Amino acid sequence: MQQQTQVKVLVPGNHPMVSLLGTRDELLKLIEAAFESTVFVRGNEITITGEQADAERVARLFEELLNLLEQGNALTAETVGRSIDMLRGGEAVRPSDVFGDAVLNVRGRSIKPKTVGQKKYVDAIRKNTVVFGIGPAGTGKTYLAMAVAVQALLTKQVNRLILTRPAVEAGEKLGFLPGTLSEKIDPYLRPLYDALYEMVDAEQIGRLMERGTIEVAPLGYMRGRAQPHDSQVLTPWGWRPIGGLEVGDLVIGSDGLATPVLGVYPQGRKEVFRIQTQDGASTRCCGEHLWAVTTREDRRRGRPHRVIETREMIGRLTRAHAHRFELPLVSHPVEFEAQDVPMDPYALGLLLGDGCLTTSTTPSFTTADPELTIALELALDGIELRRKGTIDYVLRHTAGHRGGVIVSNPATLMLRDLGLAGTRSNTKFVPDCYRHNAPGIRLAVLQGLLDTDGGPVTQRGRTCRIQYGTSSERLRDDVVVLVRSLGGVAYWRTRGAAGRAPGRANGRDVHHRSDAFILDIRLPEGIEPFRLTRKRDVYRAYGGGRPMRFVHRIEPAGEEETLCIQVAAPDSLYVTDDFLITHNTLNDSFIVLDEAQNTTPEQMKMFLTRLGFNSKAVVTGDITQIDLPSGQHSGLNVVREILTGIDGLSFMYLSSRDVVRHRIVQDIVEAYRRYDEARA
Repeated sequence: MQQQTQVKVLVPGNHPMVSLLGTRDELLKLIEAAFESTVFVRGNEITITGEQADAERVARLFEELLNLLEQGNALTAETVGRSIDMLRGGEAVRPSDVFGDAVLNVRGRSIKPKTVGQKKYVDAIRKNTVVFGIGPAGTGKTYLAMAVAVQALLTKQVNRLILTRPAVEAGEKLGFLPGTLSEKIDPYLRPLYDALYEMVDAEQIGRLMERGTIEVAPLGYMRGRAQPHDSQVLTPWGWRPIGGLEVGDLVIGSDGLATPVLGVYPQGRKEVFRIQTQDGASTRCCGEHLWAVTTREDRRRGRPHRVIETREMIGRLTRAHAHRFELPLVSHPVEFEAQDVPMDPYALGLLLGDGCLTTSTTPSFTTADPELTIALELALDGIELRRKGTIDYVLRHTAGHRGGVIVSNPATLMLRDLGLAGTRSNTKFVPDCYRHNAPGIRLAVLQGLLDTDGGPVTQRGRTCRIQYGTSSERLRDDVVVLVRSLGGVAYWRTRGAAGRAPGRANGRDVHHRSDAFILDIRLPEGIEPFRLTRKRDVYRAYGGGRPMRFVHRIEPAGEEETLCIQVAAPDSLYVTDDFLITHNTLNDSFIVLDEAQNTTPEQMKMFLTRLGFNSKAVVTGDITQIDLPSGQHSGLNVVREILTGIDGLSFMYLSSRDVVRHRIVQDIVEAYRRYDEARA
């Protein structure tokens, strides 16, 4: 018989013994039944007598229980029982560290790990970017992941909380089940809703869901942030169809800079919608496509943009007769690849505005502003402006003269080189090498156009807008492109030639032969639209206001083959048709994918590669309960073979010892495990 030893534990006076030993010594009896040692309590002193190892273990247990009391935890039979299991099992983790870790405090109670495995799981979620929690039902995989996620959202570590799970159809297609689409899908998501409502007030959940801060959706809805293959995406060299992009290609981000494509993912045939803004811009996308938007309340309270799906905006586009959702514009002028041009860009803008470019005669320029004639002459080498009328000037070659060798006019040569020779007022355009060039080139062309055919429009009590007119439909579209590429917006309307009162020239009526297009333009602060002094001074005096773009209309546009891309930009935004800013990855988000054993390998890859910057993902599942059709591999099983040795990614395995439901559930799980092993 081994020698008996005594170990004493002194209980501080600030803890009543009943809190440690339980009502009618309930907790003390649990401890005595679990160990060989005897426990004697007198006053606030506990004496443990038994074999040294066993007695010391009991003493450590009481010290751990006292630590829990010091942390403000109430001891229960479950807490004491699990503490006993930890100490008897030789776990390196202290019970006070496990039960004292408050993941989330809500409604007067704390959500905490209850086993060593759960504690390691929670620590892994905090430490890593992606965690796979694998284990049987009842181990708290989803519940703890959601608690960590809600805590991260409430403490503003992330801006969005996304909860999702695959909707596996039990023998019937969703389309044939009764009820609305929401009613068909909700049963699959109910466990996520139930856990969420335990952690966040119902009223707060409603507000957060309306803002898009919390999203609960089937995995199939999450993955499809898609556009049709022929949707245009802006690159440093101009527009390209999204269907022609490959990984590594460069596209333009919201800051106007190039960003590489990280992934291209076909999405199959999907229902698409046309989304149109109030300035006439439009693109097509699926109902789940993401948009960064702000509302009037967001702007008033200084909130950042919210991320919302196309379908969430349908039917909610206005409020109090005003547009609700504002889209971002490019924050800086788009940086196209710089290229050489044959003519000074400001001079080109002046000639497109008030120049005669037919080249059947020497090019000429008409203006009543001597400042513009000087600027044009200085910008064109080898050219002087020779007056031929009150406001008419000829672009004469300085080396040309009557008689002798004929010398080509440099202005004529440049116009021919640009394809502008022979154009008239209703056929002029901005050559592509100017439209897709460095910001300085594009701005100079626009300044030349506005100094001739544009001007500031002032109204009392309002900022100054810019107005521009042309009879060329092509030039109208080019000016819109220039404005949008600089971060501005342009509206246009048509004034038909038919029925318009004629103009007057030299005392005669001049009838309109072409429709006129009138553009109203807003440019961002810091972009100077005019060089002409008289126009520039008016614009500066009144200020240009802030360009804004709002979602105006969303309409069904049929079904098309679609795909989505992932870009490396920090905000995951890229420029699509008509300089619309959109995106489809998940930044600043905490994403919980539940029941992941029922994902396909393709769905799992799509989910993991959609993760954006400053985001976390927890993937939970039970690989013994796969409900996929026969012959279909589980994405959770496959991913365990692929993702090994990646920093920031961890696989955590929970077992029957981590089941926190009724005790019998542990025994049931363990019995099934033994049965499966015996059959294997």
